Amino acid sequence: MQGVNNKIYSRISGHGRGWAFFPSDFVGEFDRAQIDNALSDLVAEGKIRRICRGMYDYPKYSEFLRQFLSPNFDEVARAFARKFNWRIQPSGDAALNLLGLSTQVQGKYIYLSDGPNRKYAISNYNLEFKKTVLKEIGFKHRESALIVQALKALGKERVTLDVIDKIRTEIDADVRPKILKDTRTVTGWIYDCIKEICWEGFNG
Repeated sequence: MQGVNNKIYSRISGHGRGWAFFPSDFVGEFDRAQIDNALSDLVAEGKIRRICRGMYDYPKYSEFLRQFLSPNFDEVARAFARKFNWRIQPSGDAALNLLGLSTQVQGKYIYLSDGPNRKYAISNYNLEFKKTVLKEIGFKHRESALIVQALKALGKERVTLDVIDKIRTEIDADVRPKILKDTRTVTGWIYDCIKEICWEGFNG
């Protein structure tokens, strides 16, 4: 059994600190009894923690605070999406937070989803999934959805050069041409902002 525990822990740690997961993330390699026993042992050893019914994470530790941090809301949302085979994208404040445009700790994070409306209490915040028409979550690239939702949340008047620069620093240069192609059908002013974000540096 120790060998199974080590293999599952290796899988978990390979995703890095903050990763959230369900037992179903391992069913391709191990049977359910092995998975449940291993996760139970790893929780008892303090290597992982149980954060809600059936969900665990590989927690990040703050040397400054000398404690484990709250579960990463985006990793938790992605774990639900994998488990239920939903397509999701962060909306509003969640997108601003992920792009570093807001450092405020939120009490609730909302994700658009092609699944049912669901609400979950996770640690010190609530995570909500809102069923949305597919065209709203039809981007091929996660970065496209992040940028569009963040710009919508800010509104045209609040998108400054500093905001454009900040978003640009969060997006890898090799992804920018894909984002331009992916977002061609969005509202005019939003696409104008995306062009400013993605074209910088292409011409020298």
